[in-house]
Amino acid sequence: MSKRLLFLAAIALPFGACATAAPRVEVTRFHMGNPARSGTVAVEEMPGNPDISLEFRTYAGAVSQEFQRVGFSATGDGAQSDYVALVSFSRTFRPSGPDRSSDRPVSVGMGGGIGSGGGRRGGTFGGLGLGVGINLSGKPKDIVTTELHIQLRRRSDSTAIWEGRASTQAKQGSAAAQPAAAAQKLAAALIGGYPGESGRTIMVK
Repeated sequence: MSKRLLFLAAIALPFGACATAAPRVEVTRFHMGNPARSGTVAVEEMPGNPDISLEFRTYAGAVSQEFQRVGFSATGDGAQSDYVALVSFSRTFRPSGPDRSSDRPVSVGMGGGIGSGGGRRGGTFGGLGLGVGINLSGKPKDIVTTELHIQLRRRSDSTAIWEGRASTQAKQGSAAAQPAAAAQKLAAALIGGYPGESGRTIMVK
């Protein structure tokens, strides 16, 4: 094998590892019969989980975009929608490993020896060894679990025609844990393939 091929194979390994490490999304959907596949949809917050904020608008935008991709359309200004997509989301944190931040940060070990040596005038010589260990691990990053919950209801009688939940995990501070990335990933996994198989939990890459 040529040096060029060996080089390309070597640099491909870390990229392959990164691809397999991408967080997956757990998705569960419920519906009765054959739910609607077209019509106008307005996205609103789910009662009991008020979060009128920039982050909620990020999730609402992602949900609206994904419903349009599967056949629905956005509501025009001042118009009343055929359906309402009620949205809530949550984020929880859990430790990913033992907290080593309280460990003693620095340890020092010393060893030495003194002996006599001979030359024409005699004399002594000495040796000193110094070892330093520093704990730089600190506190491990938490694992962030983000969950998206959507109910699609018919506006005329408030009947729920479709419902789904999606959740994913990522290390705190990573790109996948950022609100915009998590919102897009969860909405795409949950609404993609709408309506999906009812009552079945699947994993989506």
